[in-house]
Amino acid sequence: MDPKLLATLASIVTQTLVYSTPLILTALGGVFSERGGIVNVGLEGIMVMGAFSSIVFNLTFADVLGAWTPWVACLVGAGVGMVFSLLHAVATVNLRADHIISGTVVNLMAPALAVFLIKVIYGKGQTEMIKESFGYFSFPILKDIPILGELFFRKTSLPAYVAIVIAVLAWFIVYKTKFGLRLRAVGENPQAADTLGINVYLMRYSGVLLSGVLGGMGGAVFAQTISGRFAITTIAGQGFIAMAAMIFGKWNPLGAMGAALFFGFAQNLSIAGSDIPFIANIPKVYLESLPYVLTIIVLVIFLGKASGPKAGGQNYIKSK
Repeated sequence: MDPKLLATLASIVTQTLVYSTPLILTALGGVFSERGGIVNVGLEGIMVMGAFSSIVFNLTFADVLGAWTPWVACLVGAGVGMVFSLLHAVATVNLRADHIISGTVVNLMAPALAVFLIKVIYGKGQTEMIKESFGYFSFPILKDIPILGELFFRKTSLPAYVAIVIAVLAWFIVYKTKFGLRLRAVGENPQAADTLGINVYLMRYSGVLLSGVLGGMGGAVFAQTISGRFAITTIAGQGFIAMAAMIFGKWNPLGAMGAALFFGFAQNLSIAGSDIPFIANIPKVYLESLPYVLTIIVLVIFLGKASGPKAGGQNYIKSK
């Protein structure tokens, strides 16, 4: 293969993985929440809090933790995302609030709270660039495989492969474990699940909190691989794109991962498009808007046809 063509393809693959990783993680979080019957449109806000907390942690502890800083910061983002998702869980499970309204409140509150805290901590509306980011990783031995090594395993995104492993584990959990069976039962028919002794409230809390963990990780990965700092525009619609990936993937972890890779490729076109012959002449502004246009198209076409959990968005009252 022509070395220049191979280098171009390798760059496209790597950048697609970089942009897909936050979407994969956040879409998986949406799968867990909605499989339990709780519609979580607050994924955007959860990503914002994950991004905010991870950047603050990174800036604070980079000199201490060194290269491990972004990985630990991801765990911090996951924890903060879980705590923040607790607001949505309490509102929808205990207080029986409308799921869409509760998620919208989360989305409205998160950016304002994060920017306020940034101003309190740093005295301005955005942070400095982080010192330690994920960067690129080459797999030993695998990187030396002809063509495939150059495309997938040399100077690639390690968090992307972690996200792919998490997606496979999520599929196994949802479809092959007792927890997954109970979660799906609660999302399909909570009354029937309750009569079988399944704690509906506990399962729904578990789904929402898992969405907080994965959404927080998604925001942390995005902030530490793509933006490099936190500002109010850091997470600009990524949570909604992840929701579209979840719907496009039919609430299946592997399907959501595939859809997230597709949207990640669409986002990457705005950067790599100039190197692709058929796309190079398209104005950059059109390529930059492509992921959001595709999100709308996917929601319009597939939302009506996709059959999500039957009890999705419905509040459950145990006394009934």
